[in-house]
Amino acid sequence: MLARIDLRGQTPTASELRHALPRGGTDVDSVIPTVAPVVQAIRERGAAAALEYGEKFDSVVPASVRVPEEKFAEALETLDTSVVDALKESIRRVRAFHSTQVPEDHSVEIAPGGVVAERWVPVERVGLYVPGGKAVYPSSVIMNVVPAQEAGVQSLVIASPPQEDGWPHPTILAACSLLGVDEVWAVGGAQAVALLAYGDRDEQLEPVDMITGPGNIFVTAAKRLVRGVVGIDSEAGPTEIAIVADASANAVEVAYDLISQAEHDPMAASVLITTSEEFADAVDKEVSEGYSVTLNADRVKEALEGQQSGIVVVDTVEAAIAAANAYAAEHLEIHTEDSESVAAKITNAGAIFIGRYSPVPLGDYSAGSNHVLPTSGSARHSSGLSTHTFLKSIHVVNYNKEALHEISETVQTLAKAERLPAHGEAIAARFTD
Repeated sequence: MLARIDLRGQTPTASELRHALPRGGTDVDSVIPTVAPVVQAIRERGAAAALEYGEKFDSVVPASVRVPEEKFAEALETLDTSVVDALKESIRRVRAFHSTQVPEDHSVEIAPGGVVAERWVPVERVGLYVPGGKAVYPSSVIMNVVPAQEAGVQSLVIASPPQEDGWPHPTILAACSLLGVDEVWAVGGAQAVALLAYGDRDEQLEPVDMITGPGNIFVTAAKRLVRGVVGIDSEAGPTEIAIVADASANAVEVAYDLISQAEHDPMAASVLITTSEEFADAVDKEVSEGYSVTLNADRVKEALEGQQSGIVVVDTVEAAIAAANAYAAEHLEIHTEDSESVAAKITNAGAIFIGRYSPVPLGDYSAGSNHVLPTSGSARHSSGLSTHTFLKSIHVVNYNKEALHEISETVQTLAKAERLPAHGEAIAARFTD
């Protein structure tokens, strides 16, 4: 069922690996002409335009953009208590981890009387996008809200698509209630991103300073268009899992993990990198026999048979590590005889899951880590969502007269070398009668 790539007997370079490994592709540029008019209309006409596009794309018009306060309590009251308990426990675990990520302010005396400090300041207002199309994602509410709260963000708004009743899914609203978020906009897609960026003064919908959260290609295109007006976390592509495994791994468990990620989206990527052809055969057999019993079997089949998924066979564990680093997976599982030592050699991954008892679905919900992670190979240079995402670093320079005088000749020399004499004159003026 899964395409096979045999790299045995080869020592490919990182560049060759990037070309050889399975990889799908989302051409964000291809939908820019569709999304740009939406963004422009909402920039000009605000909420009215957002609601018009919502009706056009989803055939739903909420009674108001902002969800009424009573809807949160209703959603929480009607939610099954087991789901409420599960959400609470996931919130606790995610908060326990993200609370440790807040950096401390610090200062350094560069020279006597010359101090440079670094202050960490939260972004003032953040818009968090939560999808609501093929699945419902209260977990994404948790993953976006908790790190923002731990960073000290004071103003949060969530945008999520309205369902048939005109409001975001009740599970989304219940998660918001548990987290103390009382501002939710019933807007989805590209129009939600644009409205978060530009707001609507007449409707008292304040624009945000940063937008985070996953979404489809249209959401990603809108984030690209408003980047600069607001900050964004990343341009998220389809979700992906890579698994490094040797013959000691459990084929049934690995197959289930590949299937589980494939049910997110027909464009989701499931990649196995293994040193054993026999294990590759066993996993392929388990995947072929097991996917059909899942609720989303058609979606899973399309993802697993797509060009973005496959099995890569290599000679050694070291070759598997090189392939994994070249692929730079959003989620990377390690199933080898010494999984921890292999994981220590991974330099490119959004998140690493070590051993058979740390599967990716654990991270999707309740490990405590974040599930908003870099995709499409961007883990080579980017990190996942965290408390750091919502913090700004401000450098504070505080030199006295003596400290400035001591370095003044150096600054003037460099200013002259760069042909920017006024820079040097600004220094000299402080020591001239």
